[in-house]
Amino acid sequence: MREQPEQQAPPVQRLRIRYAKRGRLRFTSHRDFSRAFERAVFRARIPMAYSSGFNPHPRISYAGAAPTGSASEAEYLEIALAQVVDPADVHAELEQALPPGLDVLQVVESPGGSLADRLDASRWTIDVASAPDVTAAAVEGFLAHESVLVERMTKKGLREFDCRAAVVSLSVAPHDRGARLELVLRHATIPAVRPDDVLRGLTQTSGLEAGSAPLLTRQAQGPLDPETGEVGDPLA
Repeated sequence: MREQPEQQAPPVQRLRIRYAKRGRLRFTSHRDFSRAFERAVFRARIPMAYSSGFNPHPRISYAGAAPTGSASEAEYLEIALAQVVDPADVHAELEQALPPGLDVLQVVESPGGSLADRLDASRWTIDVASAPDVTAAAVEGFLAHESVLVERMTKKGLREFDCRAAVVSLSVAPHDRGARLELVLRHATIPAVRPDDVLRGLTQTSGLEAGSAPLLTRQAQGPLDPETGEVGDPLA
């Protein structure tokens, strides 16, 4: 009879962490980041709680990861600990252990419940090469449509879906050598609509040429105020 694995003690504390992906590190995939983060908590000697089973692993819950290639100022995860610690100490230790470009911005104690349930929407900026007036006209045309169907290759194959339905707001401002789109996306769609899907929708409805490498940056992620359309702080 096979020996049963040792059962790990339940966590005594949970911490929620906000971090950023900046510069070249925006091209880090979610899998690469998770490996880097696990190495960082090991180097920092953070007293992680571990799962039970034959292959115990540190209890880390990731929520709402940005697409590879997107920069972000609002990525979130939660860690479970075997000892009670000061969140400020964990913040400082992780800052030392993670490479520049993967930057810890905030560490707070979890009040309980699901972190993922607090992430209703995201606020993005998209820097494009097209002129502000041309971009504004494209946005006006896009918003005039009730539905804009686009295609994207997913794990389940090529999917067609409505990218317009997830757009809470979309506006334009001049920026450097082109324009900046300010976009709020609702998460509750399947598949989840991404900012590059909206760019495809703008191209499809107006022929907008956004340039070869538009910069997509998630500025905020959290609960959505249905009256104002603002994205709140999930750690508040």
